[in-house]
Amino acid sequence: MDISLPFDYTEEHLISACKREERWAQQKLYEIHYGKMMGVCLRYASSEEEALDMLHEGFIKVFRHIGKFQAGTSFSAWLRRIIVNTCIDAYRKEKRRRTEDIDQAHEVQTFDADAISQCSEKEILEAIQQLSPVYRTVFNLYAIEGYSHKEIADTLDITESTSRSNLVKARVKLKELLGSKYQ
Repeated sequence: MDISLPFDYTEEHLISACKREERWAQQKLYEIHYGKMMGVCLRYASSEEEALDMLHEGFIKVFRHIGKFQAGTSFSAWLRRIIVNTCIDAYRKEKRRRTEDIDQAHEVQTFDADAISQCSEKEILEAIQQLSPVYRTVFNLYAIEGYSHKEIADTLDITESTSRSNLVKARVKLKELLGSKYQ
């Protein structure tokens, strides 16, 4: 079935075509959102390959459930939520969570403004990828996605104090990783 669209088709046109399972529209939607969503996945993954797996799994879910998308809402926000949840699911599958109580966490001091300003986006991303899966996930959910410790605890099936502890430890490790480059 050939459907012609105007040259300047909108996101709504693409979404409608995706609901009809038209491959060209799925490819176009993927291409449009690839960069941003890959950036999200890279923050949760320990490698580019793992991030790509998360991204592909997320887009499969998007195309499988695109009929549930409600017109009038932000498609980008809906897509991002699915991708983040896919990353969390990947974390859960690993089940290599090593958490400790907050009583054992170290004090965190802020990064020196001069040191952090010398870091490139790539260096910061590489440092985040070096964190353990649990630290990386908690750090991303709290610092990037804006989740509360209660939401993180509920999502990851851990306590709020464990979430706080893991965030503290993630920040300490990032400070070590980034600080050692510029001292």
